[in-house]
Amino acid sequence: MMRTFRIARPDETLRRELADKIDNLTKPKGSLGRLEELALQIGLVQQTLCPQLHRPQNIIFAADHGIADEGVSLSPKEVTWQQVFNFVHGGAGVNFLCRQHGFGLKVVDAGVDYDFPSGLDIIDLKVAHGTRNYLHGPAMTADEMELCLERGAEVVRRCHAEGSNVLSFGEMGIGNTSASSLWMTCLTDIPLPRCVGAGSGLGPQGVSHKLDVLTRALDSYRGDGSVTDVMRHFGGFEMVMAVGAMLQAAELRVLVLVDGFIMTACLLAASRLCPEVMPYAVFGHCGDESGHRLLLDAIGAKPLLNLGLRLGEGTGAICAYPIVDSAVRMINEMDTFGNAAITKYF
Repeated sequence: MMRTFRIARPDETLRRELADKIDNLTKPKGSLGRLEELALQIGLVQQTLCPQLHRPQNIIFAADHGIADEGVSLSPKEVTWQQVFNFVHGGAGVNFLCRQHGFGLKVVDAGVDYDFPSGLDIIDLKVAHGTRNYLHGPAMTADEMELCLERGAEVVRRCHAEGSNVLSFGEMGIGNTSASSLWMTCLTDIPLPRCVGAGSGLGPQGVSHKLDVLTRALDSYRGDGSVTDVMRHFGGFEMVMAVGAMLQAAELRVLVLVDGFIMTACLLAASRLCPEVMPYAVFGHCGDESGHRLLLDAIGAKPLLNLGLRLGEGTGAICAYPIVDSAVRMINEMDTFGNAAITKYF
């Protein structure tokens, strides 16, 4: 039986008090823009006038995709396991950002087609050695999908037990922009050609081939179109684990920092399962993958940054974290007009 997440929307009772506190800080009303919106959102999530951010962590879920055998990515499949080694050795893009911004890093083997040696700092939650090729049938079974949801949730419970109340999520899996494009078209009705982009760097001919493969996969789909069936048929183990992780985070009132195209597709799926997840999500950036802006618009998301990023791994979400931190510092550290004996000048 699939895990049920009991997510409650933040109680709105505190909204007026939060807004009054923010409006009475020593600044013109609304002059700190998105920082004020974020402070209000985080205060509602945490149900306090004095929100705090504790022990931020980035969780990377890694897995392989059977569709990679069709040449839909510029990168060969072995890059997945090679990059996992890079994560644990500290040399990847996400590593310097974690060090810079004080994030812990958890690397999860959700289904990499490789057997890692023991003793590495990897959380082994492998479901299988990669998904099946969805050009020829479902990527995973219903049992595998349910196991992924539960295992993603398990990692978040570990972080929560360690004192984390803000988490970002990243992924590693050659072929996962393809899966994300299919989730996007199936769950938003945006035409597939508008959902398909260059991934890790395909040229026009490569994008055309990728679109052809994904069109054939979509044309051969005979499922019922439900969220869970779309997730199961086209998804990756790492993506479904991320969906479970996001839902568990929201259930625990943990702030969710959403990264790029793939993690936004995972938040899309999570929100279709439980719309109540949305108030817990902060969208870090709009990436350079062609479908990302369309997807953000489709779910009404307002990203904090636009830096042309398309690396994944959680990098864009972590880059945005100082803005989230600034919002919390604003509501806690700025003085009020009354306390500072300043005449309200607006």
